Amino acid sequence: MSALHFTVTFLLLTLLLEVNKAKSQSFIGVNYGQVADNLPSPAATAKLLQSTSIQKVRLYGTDAAMIKALANTGIGIVIGTANGDIPALASDPNFAKNWVDTNVVAYYPASKIILINVGNEVIMSGDNNLISQLLPAMQNVKNALDAASLGDKVKVSTVHSMTLLKQSEPPSSGSFDPAYGDMLKGVLAFNNATGSPFAINPYPFFAYRSDPRPETLAFCLFQPNSGRLDGNTKINYMNMFDAQVDAVRSALDAMGFKNVEIVVAETGWPYKGDSDEVGASIENAKAYNGNLIAHLRSMVGTPLMPGKSVDTYLFALYDENLKPGPTSERSFGLYQSADLTMTYDVGLSKSSSQAQTPASPATEKTPATPSAVAPSPEPKKASWCVPKKDVTDTELQASLDYACAHGIDCSPIQPGGSCFEPNTLSAHAAYAMNLYYQSSGRDPSSCDFSQAAMLSSSNPSTNFLKWTSAFYCMNTIVNLILYEYLALYRL
Repeated sequence: MSALHFTVTFLLLTLLLEVNKAKSQSFIGVNYGQVADNLPSPAATAKLLQSTSIQKVRLYGTDAAMIKALANTGIGIVIGTANGDIPALASDPNFAKNWVDTNVVAYYPASKIILINVGNEVIMSGDNNLISQLLPAMQNVKNALDAASLGDKVKVSTVHSMTLLKQSEPPSSGSFDPAYGDMLKGVLAFNNATGSPFAINPYPFFAYRSDPRPETLAFCLFQPNSGRLDGNTKINYMNMFDAQVDAVRSALDAMGFKNVEIVVAETGWPYKGDSDEVGASIENAKAYNGNLIAHLRSMVGTPLMPGKSVDTYLFALYDENLKPGPTSERSFGLYQSADLTMTYDVGLSKSSSQAQTPASPATEKTPATPSAVAPSPEPKKASWCVPKKDVTDTELQASLDYACAHGIDCSPIQPGGSCFEPNTLSAHAAYAMNLYYQSSGRDPSSCDFSQAAMLSSSNPSTNFLKWTSAFYCMNTIVNLILYEYLALYRL
């Protein structure tokens, strides 16, 4: 291998790794709940966050110590007003100004406050007085930010419960409860005019709890399953998260707010529960959060919002030991407050090259976790992972979704991407399956895909297989060169 080839390849690899690293961090946030008496110091929490790829933190209030601790870290901060402050914010512009001066102006820009949530799940609270004052409160907070010359830097929104949807299945039929139509239109018009997001709290865990079948669990955990067909769009949804988010997208579109972006303000899975709480286990929590993170990093998006990842705030950074209710309510923490260790590893540490692949149900055959390539002086023989000739579309779709949800970049096969054409399921699946295999160090077990794939010793671009043309895009060629280099020369 020439010195020039070595240098060019190394620089290209470094550049791509840095780009992927940056992409993997930009849309992953975490919720910092404080209904607890055993939380680490704000300084320790800030240091922990800096050791992870988490780039945004949502506070439910305006904890001054935490906001100060996050100063000069570059971590985006979401703060919130208490529901009880809404009447005063709505009726008194001076109260809103003082609130903004105290909780935003005093810390900005050292503390990177990016969003203010006015209340939490107010519209579904049942308090009509509070509901009627939500929009005026949001407007007064926005006016106060404008007066402080921060209106274009700090957005204003509010967080909604998924129960705001009257219908969510199939996703294309998503619609909001008409009982809240007028109020919701006002809030959405505000979101649309100010460029602020529509924040929602989807929890596939609760969907599984109401339908605890094995196939539902796999669907909720991003694991191989047959999918759920939307009869209107003919889209076969392969996970509950995408289905829930797209139901919200459909509801927003139906009301005429196609330009309002969605933010997932909360989502998570408890690692422990009471004996009657089905699905609450460390295995399932690791599977959901780990696969969700990989899905976000893949940039595949959702079927109705392809090629981008929705900003998503995981619930939660720590357990909240003073929360009432069943054990699960106190068991969502990704990290242990006592010693800051991971409750389970989902690949958030900056020292992790990618998320660990969570275990799938024993009955499922899934590709193995990409593993580090052991040092060896001998080059490996070139090989490619391709779909078997007799696989069904359902198997191809499941393989495509699995690969894209486990750390590879599938944005090139999204509309407008360099590998989108030919726009066929077989071509897109071939791209994803082979890239997953190559990025896994060519571990043969990573080319299984529930027996839908096989290894080939010849370059697919020379064969007359139906997925051949998927390998003719530049992104694939570059990646194959990089993985060939890694596999053969053990950089």
